[in-house]
Amino acid sequence: MQLFLFWCAALLMLVFGVAVILNRNPVASALSLVVSFLGLATLFMMLDAYFIGIIQVLVYAGAVMVLFLFIIMLLDLRAENLRKINWPATAGGAVVAFVFLIQVLSVIGRLTDAKKTFPPLARSTIDDVRNVGVTLFTNFNFPFQVIGVLVLVATIGVVVLSKRELANK
Repeated sequence: MQLFLFWCAALLMLVFGVAVILNRNPVASALSLVVSFLGLATLFMMLDAYFIGIIQVLVYAGAVMVLFLFIIMLLDLRAENLRKINWPATAGGAVVAFVFLIQVLSVIGRLTDAKKTFPPLARSTIDDVRNVGVTLFTNFNFPFQVIGVLVLVATIGVVVLSKRELANK
């Protein structure tokens, strides 16, 4: 079951990663990136890295993508006009990608450690969230506060600039 879930999450990431590149609509591309982030969070969860998986969802799929969508809608980006495909460049890129894939597979095939299964991780008795919080608020308290103020100033600046543009229209 775990192998099936791994392949589903990996396929989900690949398909929506390609959709990020191929979509002409920036909003659809950003939403495809969110689904790709969710697939990555699933892979982290399968590796028993629950904290990193949750942070992946909260920070990247939540906050960063909301910021991206806000900027896309603020700039009023339209769907990109379709261009003609440069077939020689596309064929050259495909050949280079294929040669790179063959080289990577040959290197992986020669490694003896690549054929071994990964041993299961030992269960940790240390709470990751507590350690991150203690480190953040003791060793890095001042930089953390400075970043919070910078994000607040940037948010206020975006609101002021968007209100000014709306007033001029």
